[in-house]
Formats: sequence, structure tokens, C-alpha cells
Amino acid sequence: MSAAVDPDRTEWDVIVLGGAAAGENAAQYSTQFSGLDAVLVEAELVGGECSYWACMPSKALLRPGEMLENSRHVPGVASLVARRGLDVSAVLARRDRVVNGLDDTSQVQWALNTGIDVVRGYGRLDGERTLRVTAADGGARTLTARHAVVIDTGSCTTVPRVPGLADARAWTSRDVTNLHEVPRSVVILGGGVVACESATWLQSLGVEVTVVHRGTGLLRRVEPFAGRMVADRLREAGVKLVPGRTVNSVSRKDPRDTGVGMVHGGPVTVVLDDNGETTADELVLATGRTPNTQDIGLSTVGLPDGGFLTVDDEQAVQGVDGQWLYAIGDVCGRALLTHMGKYQARIAGEAIAARALGRPLADPLSTADGHRGSPQVTFTEPEVGSAGLTEQQARAAGLDVQTVEYDMAGLAGTYVMREDYVGRAKLVVDRATDTIVGATFVGSGIADLVHSATVAIVARVPLSVLWHVVPSYPTAAEVWLRLLEGLRAQRHAGS
Repeated sequence: MSAAVDPDRTEWDVIVLGGAAAGENAAQYSTQFSGLDAVLVEAELVGGECSYWACMPSKALLRPGEMLENSRHVPGVASLVARRGLDVSAVLARRDRVVNGLDDTSQVQWALNTGIDVVRGYGRLDGERTLRVTAADGGARTLTARHAVVIDTGSCTTVPRVPGLADARAWTSRDVTNLHEVPRSVVILGGGVVACESATWLQSLGVEVTVVHRGTGLLRRVEPFAGRMVADRLREAGVKLVPGRTVNSVSRKDPRDTGVGMVHGGPVTVVLDDNGETTADELVLATGRTPNTQDIGLSTVGLPDGGFLTVDDEQAVQGVDGQWLYAIGDVCGRALLTHMGKYQARIAGEAIAARALGRPLADPLSTADGHRGSPQVTFTEPEVGSAGLTEQQARAAGLDVQTVEYDMAGLAGTYVMREDYVGRAKLVVDRATDTIVGATFVGSGIADLVHSATVAIVARVPLSVLWHVVPSYPTAAEVWLRLLEGLRAQRHAGS
């Protein structure tokens, strides 16, 4: 069943069901200073979705297009690349290197070197602190945790109940990040992060892209101007956007299982709710995520099978007595982001270790603070970065807010980056505490600005202190000074 542990061993202090990035962190943090031992139970690849089918391959596909696009706007370089496209085969080859050819040997070795065992197989809860693990060959074994079980089974693409969609074998996020055959045309269903990033790299690879989404704008979870700016750039690049539409039916000629990232049959026809039709070589589902909790034995511990798991601020699952069951990452639905899942894992691991050793929990040992920041970057053209609350979310929470925006094209740092720079920044301030509760940045190269915003939000840094945090010149970080000046001007004007 496993090449990594004694096949007769049945007991560990901590069992982590799912060996993704967050699961690795939970195992590490529960054992590294405690003397406890842990095992990862994984049916697929250790490292999980982010390493092989999400964060890493998607960024590997986006980076070449980003570099080419920026080069086209820099005199002295633009003339060399203006009429050139990407070397598609080289882009895909680099993506394959980034995901190690879907080989998790190095990840398993990291776990073993860290003192964490690995068991291959599909695990299901089978009562308190117990897992039943089934291997690929059908063999099964029972594992018991002395102290805790951590669930990190992640999520999968949500497949809407649309007539003909299941039979059409549409691409999921795994196919589009691991594409090995580049379609001539693609229809993407959805308007969120996966849809926008997929449209960006597919267009850069020469694909004719149509994006169909229900909302009136893209990226609805961030400030509205961010979605508008991304939509404008996608249209300029030739992407067709079809907002405000749902799908009535899907049909495909000769659908077949050709493998991940290969075109799954003949042309796909999508019929919309206004009876409009569009046909493409492939259909990509970017229609949200469903937690992988339907078949992990939750009913054996008194929980309903399926759905997100409710957790406290130490990530202990609610509705289960004894504080032995924890959930991290996508399955708890708090923030479907790898870095937030890893953060949850660090807190959960330390809580598990403290309880096992009977020592007081560290103060503060709670994910409430970190979730106040919840940073995210969408690597479109332009990039979208955010932390904390949008203005709408802050007002809905009952906060008395002040906002300020700034056109990032007015910065010396962005001007030297691109003379035709397009970008915008916004801060949301809680007047009661005079601290920032939300920040949004849009533009090329803004990803690193998000961390400074996250620090300000999580640490509740007063605006009076932020005045003394001097940005380097000429960089995009100077936007912080301009935003603070805007807030000060508003207050002097009595707004």
C-alpha cells in the first residue's frame, strides 16, 4: 500500500487526510517541536492541487504572456517582439517542469526527511480518530490517531446541472492548467479568478476565447473597478465576453476520454438562455468549487456527508466532541486560497501539539486575525490584488467607512515601468479605529503591494503610523503615499 511506511503500522499521533500543501503544514507544525509523529494519507499526489493542477501550473502558463505583453510596451524592446507570439511548445514544456511532470517524488522525500510518514490510498473516517484506507490495488488497512485527525481533502470543479453538460466531458481546472493540446477555440463558463486567468493564458497561446458568465461584471468578489479593468483588457486582446447569461444546454459531437488536457472529442455547442449559440473546440468549466467531503466517512462521526465543514478559530470541526477532528483548506470554506489553507494548518498544528502535551495554547492561537487580511492576487493582465474587505462588505458589516482611490498611472514608478501604464488603487478605512480594513490594487506588477496592505490590516496599523512608512522611489509602492495624501485631503475638506 505504501512505499513510505511500514505496511503493518496502524497508529500515529496525528493523521492528516489529504497530502496537499496545507496538509503538509499541519503535519509539520503538529510534530516539529512536540515529539509527536504524523502521517499523510493521500490517494493522488503529495503536494496536492496547488502544486500540480492549480497555483503552480497556472502561474507558469501566465508568466510568459505577461512578459511578452510588458515587453511590447517598452521602447527598445517592443520593436523586437511586437509581431512575435509565444513559443507554445516551450511554454508547455516549462509548465511541465514546474509541476515536475506530475511526479511527487520530491514532495514525498521532503515529508520523510521532515519525519512525516506517507500512506498511499483513499482514506475515509471510520469512527472517532479512525481511518479506513483503501489502496489502488483494493487492499485496505485501518489507521488510528492517538490525538487528532486533520481533514485536507480540498475541492473540485463544480459541474452545474445543465442538460448535456456531463456527457460533453468539458474541461475542468485540471485540464486547462495541464493542457497538452491547444484548442483553436474555447468557451469558458464563469467570471471568477479561474475563468479570468484561464482566458488570459489561453489567449496568449493563440486560442480564440469566449467567456460566458452570469453576472454583469467579472471578479465580483473584489471592487467593481477591478473587474471592469480586467474586462477591458480581455476585450482589447480579442476575448469575447458574454455577461449576464446562463447556459440552457450543451451538446458535443463524439465526446470521448482522451486524457487530461487533451481535447475531449468534437466541437462543443453551448445554448444560452436567450437561445444564442456558440460553438468551440473545447468547453472550460470555471463555475466554482465543491468541497471533497461527500465520500470521506463524515457520517461515521455524526456529520452529514458533503458540504463545507464548520470550524472554530483553531480549525477544530464543530459538531464533533473531543476536539480531535480538524479541517483546513478548501473543505472548511473560509477562504479557498492555498496560502490561507497553509495558515490555517499552522494554527491547527500548533493547537494539536499544545493539547497533546497538555500545555496552554499560545496567545493568540486563532485564525480570526489572519482571515481579517485574506490576501489574494489574480494574475490577469492587469493583475488584481486585494486584502481585507471591499467597500460594500465593510458597509454591510456596519462600519463607518472612508474610501480613497488613486490612478496608479500617475506614479513615477509605474511610468518607468510602462509609459502607458493602466492601474488603480483603493483603500477602505474604518473611521472608528482610523485603520485600513480593505485595500485593492490593479495594474502590472502590483502583487507585492498586497503584503504591505495585509500587514496594515491585520496589525491594525493606525493611519498616523502609516505616514511614517516611507515608500521607495521610484516604485509602485509610492501609491501608499498618494492614497494617504488623498485621505488627508478629504479630511481637511471636511468629507
